[in-house]
Amino acid sequence: MSIDFSGKRLSYEKGELDESDLPTTPYPLLQRWVSEALDTYQGEAYAFSLATCGADNKPSVRTLLMREIVPNADNIQLVFYSNYDSQKGQDLVENPNAEALFFWASLEQQIRLTGTVSRLSREQSAQYFHSRPTDSQLAAWVSEPQSGRVPSRDIMNEKFAQLAKQYQNSEIPLPDYWGGYQLSVEKIEFWQGRANRMHDRIVYQKTDNGWQIQRLLP
Repeated sequence: MSIDFSGKRLSYEKGELDESDLPTTPYPLLQRWVSEALDTYQGEAYAFSLATCGADNKPSVRTLLMREIVPNADNIQLVFYSNYDSQKGQDLVENPNAEALFFWASLEQQIRLTGTVSRLSREQSAQYFHSRPTDSQLAAWVSEPQSGRVPSRDIMNEKFAQLAKQYQNSEIPLPDYWGGYQLSVEKIEFWQGRANRMHDRIVYQKTDNGWQIQRLLP
């Protein structure tokens, strides 16, 4: 029996996007929406979906945690951390183009951020790695290769316990295969749900002369 959602729908009526109230660059609006989500959203408001596509031309998407959003003079960078040997890591080696998606259902808002991804320095990765809880640092060593097959959870638990004993009185080293990424944003789409599916969609596109603003049909 199929799972039928065809009769399920909500009316979105919590906000709007008006061109007369838009900043000339996207960061102020991005900052405001993210701040509101952090203040009001139930759960990890900084969770986002990352879509990649490697040389096999097969798209892949997963949920990660954003660790920093950095505004520069003419750019925005999204910072996150992961296993370089993961599927996403391999995809990004083969094709650095990616898209990040924030979706906050209770606010009826969505942000899509498109750009190219590069690795952070070893020093910056190490600084963040050692700021993580000890158990998270140990888990990074257990999860290699990430998404690799394991016969049972007991094997994972045994390796975790061994590592915890090994490093109980010393600093846990940063794995060679683990570190940070930054997505340099080239396009941002702000989506605000509206009644009757007449949603607001505003796109900021980076150009040689700054940011171009356009409204898209819902």
